[in-house]
Amino acid sequence: MRVFADIDEVIAAQGEHLGYTDWITVDQERITRFADATEDHQWIHIDEEKAAAGPFGSTIAHGFLSLSLLAHFSQSIIRIEKKPSMSINYGLNKVRFLQPVTVGSRLRDGVEIVSVQEGPKGYLVTTKHTVEIEGQERPALVAESLGLWVP
Repeated sequence: MRVFADIDEVIAAQGEHLGYTDWITVDQERITRFADATEDHQWIHIDEEKAAAGPFGSTIAHGFLSLSLLAHFSQSIIRIEKKPSMSINYGLNKVRFLQPVTVGSRLRDGVEIVSVQEGPKGYLVTTKHTVEIEGQERPALVAESLGLWVP
């Protein structure tokens, strides 16, 4: 985890890679709970028997499930001692799902601070996330996440 004293230190770290999170396992229970939450019950996600004979050899995580883990990964890679009063998810840029995440895969995130822009409501912090699959050459996804940090 990278610890910053305040927003000024984050600004100074623009362009830096912050490192990698711990690995997290994407099991069938997580996939099924996500399917229930989003009402996306496509067989490639929840029908283990049919998926075993399908194109991926097992069930796969929803792309948006993998993307939703950015919230968890972000909290485990960066900490600010002088915290903003709130941090708001402001959106995403350039999201690409590059490889399916099969059930039982372990993921981790590599995070880079792309930019920090001061605006009238606070600081718009853009971070680049590369979510890796253990043992795979290609990442599961690459995305830029925007967070509005309100002082």
